[in-house]
Amino acid sequence: MSQFPPALLGIAEIHEAIAAVRPDEECLIFRDKRLTWADVTQRTRQLANYFASQGLGCTTERDKLDGWESGQDHVAIYLHNGNEYMETMLGAFKARVAPFNVNYRYVAEELQYLLSDSNAAACVIHSRFAPLLTEIISGLPNLRVILQVPDASDNPLMDGAIWYEDALSRSSTDKPVAGYHGDDLYILYTGGTTGMPKGVLWRNADAVVECFGGSKTARTIEEFVTEAAGNFRALPSPPFMHGAGHWIAMRTWLTGGTIIVQSQPDRLDADDIWGLIEKEKANFLLIVGDAFARPLLDGLAESKRDLSSLLSILSGGAPLSAHLKVEFHQYLPSVILVDGLGSSEAGGQLSQVASGDSSTTGSFPLAPQNHILSEDLTSELQAGHEGLGWLAKSGRLALGYLNDEAKTKKTYPIVDGIRYVVPGDRARLTADLLIEVHGRDSVTINSGGEKIFAEEVEAAVKAHPDVYDCVVTGRPSERWGNEVVAVVRLKAGATTSEASLLEVAQNYIARFKLPKQFVFVETIVRSPAGKADYRWAKQIAIEAAN
Repeated sequence: MSQFPPALLGIAEIHEAIAAVRPDEECLIFRDKRLTWADVTQRTRQLANYFASQGLGCTTERDKLDGWESGQDHVAIYLHNGNEYMETMLGAFKARVAPFNVNYRYVAEELQYLLSDSNAAACVIHSRFAPLLTEIISGLPNLRVILQVPDASDNPLMDGAIWYEDALSRSSTDKPVAGYHGDDLYILYTGGTTGMPKGVLWRNADAVVECFGGSKTARTIEEFVTEAAGNFRALPSPPFMHGAGHWIAMRTWLTGGTIIVQSQPDRLDADDIWGLIEKEKANFLLIVGDAFARPLLDGLAESKRDLSSLLSILSGGAPLSAHLKVEFHQYLPSVILVDGLGSSEAGGQLSQVASGDSSTTGSFPLAPQNHILSEDLTSELQAGHEGLGWLAKSGRLALGYLNDEAKTKKTYPIVDGIRYVVPGDRARLTADLLIEVHGRDSVTINSGGEKIFAEEVEAAVKAHPDVYDCVVTGRPSERWGNEVVAVVRLKAGATTSEASLLEVAQNYIARFKLPKQFVFVETIVRSPAGKADYRWAKQIAIEAAN
C-alpha cells in the first residue's frame, strides 16, 4: 500500500486522551441526557467490549489489503440523531469494527441492497425501523448482532436482538484489548440520489484530518490535546447519517467541545433548534443549503430568542443562496456565514466566508491540495485556463470504494505519479486563484450540444423572491436532445408566472440555460440531509410533458 501515506492517530485514541484531561466537562447533550467526557468514554468502551464479546473485530490488517478491500466486520448505524449514534461510531472504532451510515428513509429494497453491499455483521437500530429490518433479515445471513434503541414507536424487541442499554450494562468499562488503530476503516455510503450508493473507505486517522476537521499539524497525542482547548458548542442540525452531520459532531469532539443534539431529530423543527441554541448557548450551527435555511429563517422571523451566543453558521453539502444570506444577516448581523464544499470521496475541500450582501457564485478561494485536472485526467490545469476541468484533491484521501476496484481506479486516478480524487465536480481555476465550481457532472444536462449545470440554474431560479425551493433536471427533447426543466415550489400564497421567473433568472445565466418549462409542486422531494432527489425531479418533468 505504498501509494498511501502512513496512518496517523485515530479518533478513538484522540478522544480518550482529551477525555482524560476534562473528564467532568460536558461531551454530549441530548434531551435530558448530559453526558460528560468520562461518561462517553465509559459507554463507548462498554459498547466496544460487547462487540468483541460477539466475535466482531478485525480479521485482516490494513497493510495486507487493497484500497477497495476491508478486513473488518461492519456495523450499520440505523438511527435518528441521538447520543447512541455518536456512541456507536466511537465504540465501533474502539472495537476495530468499521461503522457505516444507513439512510433511514430507505424502503425495503434499498435497505436490502445497502446491508448486502456492506456485508453488515451488526446493526444498531431505533425501534421504529425494526419492522422493516425484520421484513428483509432472512436475506442477510451475515447480520448476527442487533442492538435496538427504544423510541416513541414502542415497537417490541426484534427476534435475536438485544436492547442497547442491556448490551452496555453487561460489558466491561476497561479499555478494549484489541487496542485503537488509526488505519482501521470508517465507511461512508454516498447519498445515492443519482445512482446506487457506494461505500467509501477511509482510514479513520485520515478521516480525522480530512473529514472530521481535526488538526492538520498535530502529530502526537499531546499536540491533539493541546489544540482541543476551545469552547466549541455545536448543534449539527442535519441527520448524522449524512456525512456533514457526523463530521461536524466529530469536529466538535476533536476541539474538546460539546455536541448538542436537537430534541426532535426525526424532522427539521426550527423552534427546537433556535430554542436549543438559546438554552445551551451554542456558538455553531450546521445546516445544509437552502433546504434547511428557508424553514429556519421562517422560524427566526417569528422568534424573539436571545441568540447572542451564536457565532457561526456553516452550510455543508450545499451553498446558501445570496438572498438567504442577506436574510440571515438581517436577523443575526454578527454571525459569520460559511459555505463549505466537500464530498464523501474527498472529505472537506473548499470554503467561502460570506458577507451580508455577497452572492452565491460557486467561487471559492484556492485551498492547499486542491487542483483542477484536465478533461481526460492526464494533467493539471493552471490558473487562467479557459476550459472546464475536474475539481480534484491530493494528499490524505479515501482508500476507495468497497469491493469496487474499477470505480476506485476511475475516481482516484494517478496523474504524473500523484494520487488524486475526482468526485465529479466540473470547475476551473481563475487567474486570481478562485476555483469556480460549476456543478456535478452526474446532474449535468446536455442540451443542444451545450453542457448546463443543474446547480447554477437552480441558483438563478431561486433568486426570485417568490421561490421557496427548486430542483432542475433534464428531460428528453426531439429538438434539443435534452431540455432544462425547473421543478419549483413557491412560497405560500405566491402566484408567480413563468414569465416572471424567466425575467429574474436571465439576469444570472445565459439564455440557452433557461428552463424550457417550470413545473409547480407543493413539495420538493429531498433526502433528510437536504440533498435534491434528481431521479424524482426527472420523473416529475417527464410526466409534465405528457
